[in-house]
Amino acid sequence: MVVRPTKKPVYSTQTRRRRSIHMDSPPALSDFTPAEQSVIRRCPTPMKVQNYLRSLPYNLHGHTLRTFRKVVADGTANCIEAALSAATIMEQHGFQPLLLDLESVDGLDHVLFLFRLKGRWGTVARSRDVGLHGRKPVFRSVRDLAFSYVDPYVDGEGRIKGYGVANLNELVSVDWRLSERNVWAVERDLIYMPHKKLKTSDQRHEQMLRRFMHFKEEHPDKPYTDYKGKDSWL
Repeated sequence: MVVRPTKKPVYSTQTRRRRSIHMDSPPALSDFTPAEQSVIRRCPTPMKVQNYLRSLPYNLHGHTLRTFRKVVADGTANCIEAALSAATIMEQHGFQPLLLDLESVDGLDHVLFLFRLKGRWGTVARSRDVGLHGRKPVFRSVRDLAFSYVDPYVDGEGRIKGYGVANLNELVSVDWRLSERNVWAVERDLIYMPHKKLKTSDQRHEQMLRRFMHFKEEHPDKPYTDYKGKDSWL
């Protein structure tokens, strides 16, 4: 999850302009370590990347924002680290490094790798909630895709209120693929990039919340999976 701060930093127009025009090229396969190359070769499709990320334990060790390099080395990933890893892997197979940021009322965004196949949109993602993992490329628009996460986002505090799309090569100038350090600039710029509002039904939200809370009272250690549209899950 991306954690939104309570105060918005002030950037100069010049800084924003430099960030908006930044472009980068994918590294050559030889720039990756043997372990990284192995993952890239084993994961030529979004489904295989999703399976790889699902196999990794969720990173619960503090607030970090590690790149694909560190995810492979450490063997864990949180949601935004998984999105960066998916972007790095899929870029090597000809995909654009796109991210989808789902903005929530509780200030905890969910970040996903966004891709397009045959004119339809899908995602690859990692979360502690199974309903927030990836989606098959079956959605005509990014807005429709974002709506598929509305019900699974309900957990007592979370509720989607908007979404934004960014190309990592245009969003930031940090090494988001292979840096050994936390790349906080990615989180910062995802937060302050433009987002489109996603209006959802209050009645639907309240019904979903009641169902979710009732289930968790009876099964506190089990994941809630009674959602419509699960056939679109990756």
